[in-house]
Amino acid sequence: MQLVLTRILLLAVTFFMVPAMTQAGEKLLKMSTTTSTENSGLLNVLLPEFDVDTGIQVKVFAKGTGAAIRDGIDGNVDVILVHAKESEEKFVANGYGAYRLDVMHNDFVIIGPTIDPAGIDGMRDAAMAMRKIARSRSVFVSRGDDSGTHTKEQELWKATGMGLRTETVEVIKKRKKQRFFSQHPEEFGAQYLSIGQGMGKTLAYAEQKQAYTLADRGTYLNYKFGRKEGLDLKILCQGDSKLYNPYGIIPISQKKHPHVKFQWADRFAKWLTSQKAQSLIGRYQIEGQQAFFPDAIPNAK
Repeated sequence: MQLVLTRILLLAVTFFMVPAMTQAGEKLLKMSTTTSTENSGLLNVLLPEFDVDTGIQVKVFAKGTGAAIRDGIDGNVDVILVHAKESEEKFVANGYGAYRLDVMHNDFVIIGPTIDPAGIDGMRDAAMAMRKIARSRSVFVSRGDDSGTHTKEQELWKATGMGLRTETVEVIKKRKKQRFFSQHPEEFGAQYLSIGQGMGKTLAYAEQKQAYTLADRGTYLNYKFGRKEGLDLKILCQGDSKLYNPYGIIPISQKKHPHVKFQWADRFAKWLTSQKAQSLIGRYQIEGQQAFFPDAIPNAK
């Protein structure tokens, strides 16, 4: 009887140890990235191929670019893939990033309801379109989350030449208080809705309110055409050079954070800018429309 119990105990221990041992043997890279790379569906194409080629799995933390950069500063991840180039270059210059590589770009678009109360449909001048939205006192939904999209929105408000109201925004994440500044035209009043959410939830809320918002093209296309429910908002302003949206990959520096898996992060960065990955980016389409354009190898197909 004692022998039987011993064998059962050994089997039980083995049963629980095997998954743990397997998990411990996995190569796992932690990446913070903007919500647009996940919401657009692009990562679902890229990451499985990287795993096949290298045996390295990537655990994704999708959030605003500001929060992703803070993850890098705190050493919470091994690599970041974000879209706020000025902030990225500062991040590297301050020693937190080992280097930055251009990966791809798409663009931002100003979207809104079909009835278009601000009358911006077909406009190319993004600052003028934003000015008309504010002056018409139409509802505008802002991500308000210190993301790359929110940063671009702030740039556009400044470009309108309107008087801006500055607010201090505080958020608490993982018991840490984070503070940043947000601006929008004073004329908006209560029609400006800052919700502190990612791109997907911002699109859903803007649709619910039949409001205007700023979105990256990839996420907009995926929500508009890549889902059964679609999205009852349309592109009203596009094509302005101010709406250009580049993405960069940055491995976290081991000099700042010795524990990070720099070799794997470096391999991922080099893979992402390789012919294969750049071709995958160049071929990725949503309902026949190209969502991102490769920058490391611009003509990759």
